[in-house]
Amino acid sequence: MKRWVAMAAVAFVVTACGQTSSTSSKTQPRHVFLIVMENHSANQAMSGAFTASLAAKYRVAGNYRAITHPSVPNYLALTSGKTWGVSDDSYYPLPAEDLGTQLTKAGVSWRAYMEGMDSRGCLDSPVPYDPGHNPFAYYGGACPPNVVPLTNLSADLAGTTPLFAWITPDMCHDTHDCSVSVGDDWLRTQAGEITASKAWKDNGILFLVWDEDDGSAGNHVLMLVIAPGTSHMTSATAYTHYSLLATIEDLMGVGRLGAAAQATPMTDLIK
Repeated sequence: MKRWVAMAAVAFVVTACGQTSSTSSKTQPRHVFLIVMENHSANQAMSGAFTASLAAKYRVAGNYRAITHPSVPNYLALTSGKTWGVSDDSYYPLPAEDLGTQLTKAGVSWRAYMEGMDSRGCLDSPVPYDPGHNPFAYYGGACPPNVVPLTNLSADLAGTTPLFAWITPDMCHDTHDCSVSVGDDWLRTQAGEITASKAWKDNGILFLVWDEDDGSAGNHVLMLVIAPGTSHMTSATAYTHYSLLATIEDLMGVGRLGAAAQATPMTDLIK
C-alpha cells in the first residue's frame, strides 16, 4: 500500500449500524491471534520457507480471495464487513462500527499490536509504521487504548493475553517494502513466540493472511489457520476477508458486521 497519502475528512451518511446478529459460538472463547501481511499472491507468499512449512503442517484456505485493491479497503473489510466506499489508501474517519468496538461493548478483551508505532501514536508515528495498516485508527477518527506497540506482546503472552490479538508488522516485515524472505524470517520469530505461549497451546488459534495480492484481478491470497493438535488439510471452499471476520466474530461470541453476516465462516478449517 502506498504510504499515507493524505489526511482527508470525509462525511459518510450512515443509514444503518451494519451489525447483524448471527448464530455465534456459545462455547468458551478461544484465544485468537491474527497476523496480516502485505501485497503478495498466495504463490509468492509460499516462496518463504517458513511460511511453506506452516502450510505443510497446518490448514490452508486454498480458495481465499481479498476483497479489492488497494490495501486500506481490505483492512476495513477485515474489521467491519464493509469497505465504506474507500477506494484508495488515504485516511478517512469512519463511524465506530468495527470489530474492536464490538468486542469492547461485549466485554471481550482485545488488543491490536502495531510494529513501529511509538509515543506519537497511531496517526503520527513515522515509517516504517504505516497508519494505513492500522484499521482501528479509522473508526471514530482515533485509536482506542487497545491499540499498542508490538513491543507489548511478549509481556502479554507471558502474562494476561487478550482473547483477541491483531498483529500488524511494519512496512518492511509485512513484505510491503522488503523481500518475502525478510518477512518470512520475521514470521518465524513472531509466530514462534505465539505458538510457544500458553494462550495458543490451550486451544488457541493463529490466522495468518495477506491483505491483497500483487494487483491481479483474481486477488488470490494465502490464508493459514494454525492451531494446536490439528493436522494438515487444504479447503477448496471459497472464502474472503468477510469469511475471516465472520469466523472471528463467531469465535468471540459476538454478532456479525456488514457482509460478514452473509459470508461463509471457515468452520472446516477451525475444527
